[in-house]
Amino acid sequence: MAIKFQYNKTSLQVLEKQLKVRVKALPTIKNKESALRIEVKKAKDEGKRLEDELRAAMASYENMVGLWAEFRTDLIRVEDVHLDIKKIAGVKTPVLHGVDFAVQPFSVFNAPKWYLGGVAILKQLVHISIQREVFTMKMELLDYARKKTTQKVNLFEKVQIPGYADAIRKIKRFMEDEDNLSKSAQKIVKTRQEEEASL
Repeated sequence: MAIKFQYNKTSLQVLEKQLKVRVKALPTIKNKESALRIEVKKAKDEGKRLEDELRAAMASYENMVGLWAEFRTDLIRVEDVHLDIKKIAGVKTPVLHGVDFAVQPFSVFNAPKWYLGGVAILKQLVHISIQREVFTMKMELLDYARKKTTQKVNLFEKVQIPGYADAIRKIKRFMEDEDNLSKSAQKIVKTRQEEEASL
């Protein structure tokens, strides 16, 4: 990124201020990046754990596959999912607070006796599944923010800070050269004036 500047003191002051801001902000942005990296890993691990838990729960009920054919599909449904927002390193992430289920009334005496257990099993499986989805969403949001923060760190470290430092160095050299030329010109004028005065 080419930094636009002029060879004067005002431009030098502006560039020095911009450089100072970026140098001061860099450690904070690096800390945010490392915090996001840790949180992404935690969310991935929790998502994997929930995935494994869901698979294990599904496998434990495989012997009941024949019974599920007679289970009423309209008996239970998800009525509401309660989510809250929690900020992690400045990123708003979802947090599951609960799932409300609507269970249609049924006769415990006329329906198969495993229906009550079946409703509890479905609640457990759906709750784990929703929890896994929330952690997947959380991981995606955190990972996106981490990538953006990493880009910003790289922009500051590899492009802007060296660019500003280089521009400041160029301006200072130009101003020193100009100052030296001015002093040399003054010496030449003074020497000529002295020579003319002695004649």
